[in-house]
Amino acid sequence: MTAVTLEGKVAVLTGASSGIGLATANALAAEGCHVVAVARDAERLAALAADHPDRISTIQADVSDPAAATQIVDETLRRHGRLDIVLPNAGIYLGGDLADATVDQIAAVVATNVTGVMALVRAALPSLLAQGSGDILVTSSVSGHQDIEWEPVYSASKHAVQSFVHTVRRQYADSGVRIGAIAPGVVLNPLWGFAHGSPEEAERIAEGTGIRSADVADAMLFMLTRPPHVVVRDLVLLPTGQPI
Repeated sequence: MTAVTLEGKVAVLTGASSGIGLATANALAAEGCHVVAVARDAERLAALAADHPDRISTIQADVSDPAAATQIVDETLRRHGRLDIVLPNAGIYLGGDLADATVDQIAAVVATNVTGVMALVRAALPSLLAQGSGDILVTSSVSGHQDIEWEPVYSASKHAVQSFVHTVRRQYADSGVRIGAIAPGVVLNPLWGFAHGSPEEAERIAEGTGIRSADVADAMLFMLTRPPHVVVRDLVLLPTGQPI
């Protein structure tokens, strides 16, 4: 099969300032994409754009804000005149017992992990459908495939994402727009206290108990570069030693 080139395509990527998002932004830019990187941290966004001045532009936004999705898509179309790849990647984590979670914490997870994803896809769909092509690739989690008892709110949010991806894909299966989700297991990134290239990261990699953000980005590139008649609906990516 001949892989699809990403050269010249326009991608919107949320949660782009760290972790999986940062690795994906760098990987897309290296493939020749024009990336509109979205995150809340303006300083980190500026550093990312400085590394790829011809490939990455930025939008500071919080995807939990209901108005952000339309603003992101409209600004991307204004800058580039088209949109080819939509990557709702921003997410926040909440673990622990449900009784210890506040209602505000639960609402924040839902606003970012669920409503933020749905709103961005909804805002982008008209442009993708009009051109009869494009990719929507949502960052999910293995927690969306299994009920993980130590993170009930987070796991529920990712189950919602999985249902959303599957149902929207079926609605538009004949449109030319591909819709899928990538579901990583343990990813060794700063959220969990692992610096890229650190001895602690290397130890976990050697043990097979964690994967790098770059590993996830590489898998996302694989999904995005399949021939047009192929869609990878779900890709679960785990460290070899994660017993789940």
